[in-house]
Amino acid sequence: MTPPTTRNPAPMAPRLQGAGLTHVGRVRTENEDSILTDPAGLLWAVADGMGGQGHGAMASDIVIDHVAKLDDHAPAAPTLRAALLAANAAILDLAAQQNLGQIGATAVVALIQSCVAHLAWAGDCRAYLLRAGHLRLLSRDHTVVQEMIDEGLLSDENRERHPQRHVVTRAVGADPALEIDHVSAPLVPGDRLLLCSDGLTTCLPDSRIADLISAAGDPREACTDLLRAALEAGAPDNVSVIVVGVEG
Repeated sequence: MTPPTTRNPAPMAPRLQGAGLTHVGRVRTENEDSILTDPAGLLWAVADGMGGQGHGAMASDIVIDHVAKLDDHAPAAPTLRAALLAANAAILDLAAQQNLGQIGATAVVALIQSCVAHLAWAGDCRAYLLRAGHLRLLSRDHTVVQEMIDEGLLSDENRERHPQRHVVTRAVGADPALEIDHVSAPLVPGDRLLLCSDGLTTCLPDSRIADLISAAGDPREACTDLLRAALEAGAPDNVSVIVVGVEG
């Protein structure tokens, strides 16, 4: 007698859980960072505003407003690029209409589809992937210092001591011909994706960031621990962090 055929149950899709925090820091009087968190776990962003008299906050808000309109299921790379380019045009228009001078925001955006993190960025907000305790930088800074490192004129160890370490070469709203970088990274259960402003990485080395995320029980705890450590280190700039976990 032929035994009945049984179907193996389909594997459950990994579940995304994330959290985000932003803080003015220890020195600044205004927080010009803005973040986007997504209850569905798919769309996340950090924007770090630049410009005096609160104009940087306006720029970062414009970036987040445009990213928040994205369709979670649209083709990731062109959709992310289009959102940042639209924000770029909106900031340029605002600056021209109100005679604000040059304002803008560095930004990093993540859209997660089918357990692949699609990332787009301009400036020195960063994206990292923590897997099995190892922290890997997914983005590449658009800064004068990074260009010097790439050309062999400066060692990575001296990055944070260089007087031009905060000079960015790209920002949303700074140039009509903005170039957006993009990368994709497959995710597996146990991974942690980190998006952050340079207010975090100025204060904490990668090894410390990896230790804090690894030790945290969940993304909310990881964000709290990262922010606390940055504040304890002096936090001269606004600090923004987003941590997204992939659960099996």
